[in-house]
Amino acid sequence: MPRLEQHCWSCSCSARVKSENISSASWFASKVVEMMTIITSILGSAYGSLHNIRTANLIRRGLVLFTVGVFLALVLNLLQIQRNVTLFPEEVIATLFSSAWWIPPCCGTAAAVVGLLYPCIDDHLGEPHKFKREWASVMRCIAVFVGINHASAKLDFANNIQLSLTLGALSLGLWWTFDRSRSGFGLGITIAFLATLITQFLVYNGVYQYTSPDFLYIRSWLPCIFFSGGVTVGNIGRQLAMGSVEKPHND
Repeated sequence: MPRLEQHCWSCSCSARVKSENISSASWFASKVVEMMTIITSILGSAYGSLHNIRTANLIRRGLVLFTVGVFLALVLNLLQIQRNVTLFPEEVIATLFSSAWWIPPCCGTAAAVVGLLYPCIDDHLGEPHKFKREWASVMRCIAVFVGINHASAKLDFANNIQLSLTLGALSLGLWWTFDRSRSGFGLGITIAFLATLITQFLVYNGVYQYTSPDFLYIRSWLPCIFFSGGVTVGNIGRQLAMGSVEKPHND
């Protein structure tokens, strides 16, 4: 009998311990699930906030680039029209800055796309562009680009081939001075090719025309302008993507 009682007592004790272990495991599992839920909620909120910040930053950069593109289009296209390099129908140029109304928004949109594309390509290639990353360098790049465009309208050469070679050398010099990246050079070439193709199509359909065309329907130096413009806008986009102002240099 004592053995039977001892056996029953040991069985009841083991059952009690087992039930306590099960309840402890259940409590621990519930706490783990609760903690995971809290962590997931925090991460979701953080990701949502980060996504909203990135979206707002992207929109802000796009608007700045669009504004820069519109301004450059108005100024540079006015220069080309005054020098009779480009000719628009008379009913078209009676608008702002004597320019066709669709040119500024198109150039602004192209500037926004190109300026946002440059830092994205840098991130994708894993090659962040760090050469002369300061606003002073970007402003000098813009000044050189405006000078190249000004030279295309002001300089008089014996033929367009000499002018094209000169502007091509200046455009490569602009890239080497302010960029020097493989991605910048590749995107500049791609932009020049696509923009030249679109311009050929517009001129072919009579939207506007160039005086003395020597490269199918356009001037042979036009791809050089598109290349240097792509590099310039790309530098602006890269600087905006950094989100930092120029830091003072220590002597």
